[in-house]
Amino acid sequence: MATNELLTSQPINLAALIKPSGWQRIRAIAVNTFRESVRDRVLYNLILFVLLLVGASVFISELSVDQEAKFIADLGLSAMVVFGALIAIFIGVGLVFKEIDKRTIYTLLSKPVKRHEFIIGKYLGLCLTLLVNSVVMVVGTELALLYVNGSLTPLSLAILPAAYLIFLELMLIVAMALMFSSFSTPLLSALLSFAFYIIGHFSNDLKLAAQLTQSVVTRTVLTALYYVLPNLSNFSFITPASHNVIAPANVMLGATIYALVYISILLAAAILIFQKRNFK
Repeated sequence: MATNELLTSQPINLAALIKPSGWQRIRAIAVNTFRESVRDRVLYNLILFVLLLVGASVFISELSVDQEAKFIADLGLSAMVVFGALIAIFIGVGLVFKEIDKRTIYTLLSKPVKRHEFIIGKYLGLCLTLLVNSVVMVVGTELALLYVNGSLTPLSLAILPAAYLIFLELMLIVAMALMFSSFSTPLLSALLSFAFYIIGHFSNDLKLAAQLTQSVVTRTVLTALYYVLPNLSNFSFITPASHNVIAPANVMLGATIYALVYISILLAAAILIFQKRNFK
């Protein structure tokens, strides 16, 4: 059976995974994961997003054009974070568990599909879902701004780098959720992911608390947490973007490198843990 044929099946067509190369197997798993997300109606949240923007436009119609545009930009980017994080966590924590629960993992791993290919394929599949989700939300926000302003403005350009930073954050959250799901139940994985997500947005407060405390032990613990836990504030540029500030190139580059390094560490940990699991 050809590789293209296995992409249309659900669950993964195991017979078709025998011949393709490692990258083809990863791509097949990624596309299958994306299609499963679509079947699970994950992208239906986009309808809610559109309704949210339309409703906001109605309720803020009495504001000035500048204020209305800033509000829509802030709302659109914030909704992108919220909806994206919910998808990343709730779908991400079930990527591995669902295959184990359905017992498809046993047959899958009995074929020449390596465990790291399975993890990477699942990760890329959910990232693809989030990419489509994010692109539609950005386009919706841009159209709303175009309607309010009547033409393209600097604000329309400013939200693009901010949206890119948000997508980097979502990619990191997916890796985090996938890492937890490689050894825990969906419920515990979701709780841990939410905890790390919340702490990650207050990471700078950990450093400040470490500087203010008088206890050496507390200072050591807080400092360690600051450097170990992801600093998600590196990807937060919503407020400046809504005020027509374009993210500088050094901020974009630094956030990209930070995200790639942290994602690599999380995926490596997920693969290492998954390799140790016994499914016999």
